[in-house]
Amino acid sequence: MNEKRLLEILRFMMKNSRLSDRELAKRLRISQPTVTRNRVILEKNGYIQGYTLIPDFVKLGYKILAFTFGQLKSYPEVGEAQRIFQKGSEWVNKHANVIYAADGQGLGGKDVMMISLHKDYDDYTKFMHSFAFDWGHIVSSFETFMVSLSSELTMKHFDLRYLSEDK
Repeated sequence: MNEKRLLEILRFMMKNSRLSDRELAKRLRISQPTVTRNRVILEKNGYIQGYTLIPDFVKLGYKILAFTFGQLKSYPEVGEAQRIFQKGSEWVNKHANVIYAADGQGLGGKDVMMISLHKDYDDYTKFMHSFAFDWGHIVSSFETFMVSLSSELTMKHFDLRYLSEDK
């Protein structure tokens, strides 16, 4: 397995995942079976987790992108932490508007975060009330940074193609 070739194919796919293996082979100047074989390797080894598109969220009816940061009340024991993580995974997976959630470290002791999309402010407040009701016994505080998706002041639109140029 030539890792340099794998990453080159992956970068081309990130620029345009709709390209056929034949078109990728033509652009990379390698054979189509080589591209297909390497694509399978990329998928099996977890370099490619799925295929999707990035829609215009406003045209789908979303007006707000929210980054929510929370701080746990205390650090649970290992077994309890796994139970809380499992429950948290189930909660965010029930909410299709949550596009990313993880633990981490941040300013002010924040240690959990999620990114969510909302149709409007009412939708956002209902979502956050649900979050506070379901997680208030575990999360001591949370802060949200909201972005208007229809703002003309967007400096760089969300797109994973940018990463294809980061070598």
